[in-house]
Amino acid sequence: MTSSTPRALIAEDEPILAAALAHALRRLWPELDIVATCANGVEALQQGLALQPEILFLDIKMPGKTGLEAAEELAEQWPDGIPFPHIVFVTAYDEYALAAFEHAAADYVLKPVNEARLGKTVERLRQRLRDGGSSSSSSGTAAAIAAPAAATTAPPVVPVAPSTGSASDDNMARLLSQLQAMLPPAPRLHMIRAAVGNSVRMIALADVVYFEALDKYINVVCQDSEALIRTSLKELLPQLDPQQFWQIHRGTIVNASAIATAVRDEAGKLSLTLRQHPAQLRVSPLYAHLFRQM
Repeated sequence: MTSSTPRALIAEDEPILAAALAHALRRLWPELDIVATCANGVEALQQGLALQPEILFLDIKMPGKTGLEAAEELAEQWPDGIPFPHIVFVTAYDEYALAAFEHAAADYVLKPVNEARLGKTVERLRQRLRDGGSSSSSSGTAAAIAAPAAATTAPPVVPVAPSTGSASDDNMARLLSQLQAMLPPAPRLHMIRAAVGNSVRMIALADVVYFEALDKYINVVCQDSEALIRTSLKELLPQLDPQQFWQIHRGTIVNASAIATAVRDEAGKLSLTLRQHPAQLRVSPLYAHLFRQM
């Protein structure tokens, strides 16, 4: 596949809007090959991995998975050695919110499709393809598509071998931080209430080593015990202090003070060892930027 015949995937749950976007793209970029149109985030993830197009147009709000969730999981599962696609988010956010995208690695298309604005996106994509391909390098650094929810300042860094992350990775992490910061703040948790048999166990957040997603539950792991709570990481994360609790994987949030070392293996995969717990926690490539050397 050459840069003169790029392929694109459209993920949009409203058929009329998906058709309008595809029609406008064909007018503005006749050589673009639209290889799939997906009606939800789950299908976008499956087709994205199967077809590996150069460009993804992802609606931010879709059933099954949002565009942000689909992008996150694509980056986690993207095969090594294959350049990660350029991402264009399809959004109904107002112009104030859209300012977050202007200097990021991603671009955006505003609903309903405006051909003048889409034309700018097309030119940016063409230029990026001419400049050398993907939105980030391969080898598992397909990038920081997501950042800790509502983080407004950088957390402390655990020393690790220098990362191969790119400036595009940093831009994408900042983008998601800005978008999360625009959401209404959730009340902060101070205690975890976990049911244990006929009693309710009160767990201080400072005692939590990490949270682990288990189907419809979260496993709350402390130094010498575990407990289940019935919620999701998506619901829990905004209630945690982002300076203390870092999301390091789609299914894991760790207490930063419990981290001893971050170690990169020969394949470039990152994992954490903990101070007073035997578990080793895998770090998704999406969150590797948290562990770059100072």
